[in-house]
Amino acid sequence: MFESVGALLGSPWIYALVGLSVLLDVFLPVLPSGVLVITAATAAAAGSGAAAAGQVPHDVPDIMVLILSATTASVLGDLVAYRLAWRGGERLDRAISRSRRLTTAQERLGDALARGGGALVVLARFAPAGRSVVSLIAGAAHRRARDFLPWSALAGLSWAAYSVALGYFGAHWLGTTWLATGVSVLALFGAGAGAGFVMRRQPA
Repeated sequence: MFESVGALLGSPWIYALVGLSVLLDVFLPVLPSGVLVITAATAAAAGSGAAAAGQVPHDVPDIMVLILSATTASVLGDLVAYRLAWRGGERLDRAISRSRRLTTAQERLGDALARGGGALVVLARFAPAGRSVVSLIAGAAHRRARDFLPWSALAGLSWAAYSVALGYFGAHWLGTTWLATGVSVLALFGAGAGAGFVMRRQPA
């Protein structure tokens, strides 16, 4: 099942690969970081199943380390985007002001952070490109790091735990097949579509 990922699934390098993918997808949202996390979690489920059957499993990812790697990389990526936007100056401000959608998102995010209602940051983590928009806008608006980063950490943890749970439990319920991975990936995309819909429905 895991030929495309190769021997990485059975080595500690899988954590580095997951971390790098999650860190970079704040700038390149097309990166399949969620798919990679789910695939690694499915491999972890395969190993736990072999151990339960009395077999000696090959080296497989540890789900707790997987969650920690994805969460840490998510927060670091958010922080880098936030700091770059903070220093972006007038050029970034002009780019945001030319887009009605980005201007509205900036106002909405600013109000949410000011009220301590950073649940919008968590919701945006699941929406397509939502993480990128939120991190850049928070930095461009010079929102305080102490208002943004705790919500970023919660968002990263929620996303990582959800993605790992999809792969792990999907494999236990459907078997370690491409079907299980496909269903888990669809569930992740479904959560993203739902988050995007809820964000669009929020009053300005």
